[in-house]
Amino acid sequence: MIKICARWALPFALPIALLTGAVQAQEANEALLARNLAATCASCHGTAGLAKGEMKSLAGRKEEDLLKLLADYRSGAQPATLMHQVSKGYTEDQLRLIVRHFAALPAKP
Repeated sequence: MIKICARWALPFALPIALLTGAVQAQEANEALLARNLAATCASCHGTAGLAKGEMKSLAGRKEEDLLKLLADYRSGAQPATLMHQVSKGYTEDQLRLIVRHFAALPAKP
C-alpha cells in the first residue's frame, strides 16, 4: 500500500515543489518592488515609515486606513499640498504594495 501511494505521489511532488518555489519567488519580487516604490516616500515619511516633526508616520498603520487616506487624497476629499498629486502617480496595485510595505513595518524602532 505504501509503495502504491509513493508511486502515485511522486509525479505530483515535482510540480508542487516547482509551483511552491515560483510562488515564493513572486512574493520576494513583490516585496522588493514594494520596498522600492515606498522609497519615494522616505523624504517626507522617513526611511522606515517613521516620520519626524509634523509629518505623519506610516509604519505599522492598518492597510485599510492608509488605502482610505490615499483614496481621499486622490479624490481631493483630504486637503494636501503634495499628496493629492503624488497619490495619482501610482496605480491601485502599486498603492496596495506600498501600503502593505508600511503596514508590515514596526510602528516604533
